[in-house]
Amino acid sequence: MKKYKTVIDTNVILSALRSNKGASSKLISLMPKNKFTFNISVPLILEYESILTREIKNLKLNLNDVEIFIDYVCKVGKKYRIHYLWKPFLKDPKDDFILELAYTSESNFIVTFNKKDFKGANEFGIEVITPKDFLKLLEK
Repeated sequence: MKKYKTVIDTNVILSALRSNKGASSKLISLMPKNKFTFNISVPLILEYESILTREIKNLKLNLNDVEIFIDYVCKVGKKYRIHYLWKPFLKDPKDDFILELAYTSESNFIVTFNKKDFKGANEFGIEVITPKDFLKLLEK
C-alpha cells in the first residue's frame, strides 16, 4: 500500500473535533495507525490552535483538551519549515502557507472541505481532496 503524504486543512481538524462521526473524525483517528504521513509546520499548528481556541464553545473540549490535541499533532506530524518565499498564488493569500507546506513536504494531497480555495494546487502536483475521498483512497 502506498503511503500518501498529506497536509490537513484546519476545517477538517475543526470538523473532527466537533463530532466523532464522519470522515474528518475517522481520518484523524487513523493518524496513530501510520496510514499516511501527516505534514505540519509552525504556522499550521498556530492556526489549528487559534481556530480551535476560538471555536472552543462549539467543541466538546476545554482549553486543556485543545492543548493536549495540539501536542499530539506535533508528536505524530512530520515537521517542515516553510519560508514564505512565494508571492500570493491562491485566491486567499492566507491559504498560501498551506500550499507552500504541501509543496515543501512533497505532499500528494491537501485534505480540505474547501477545494475551490486551493484552485491551482495541481500545477504543483498536489491534489486537493475531501476527507471522504481521501478515506476511500486509503481503503483501496
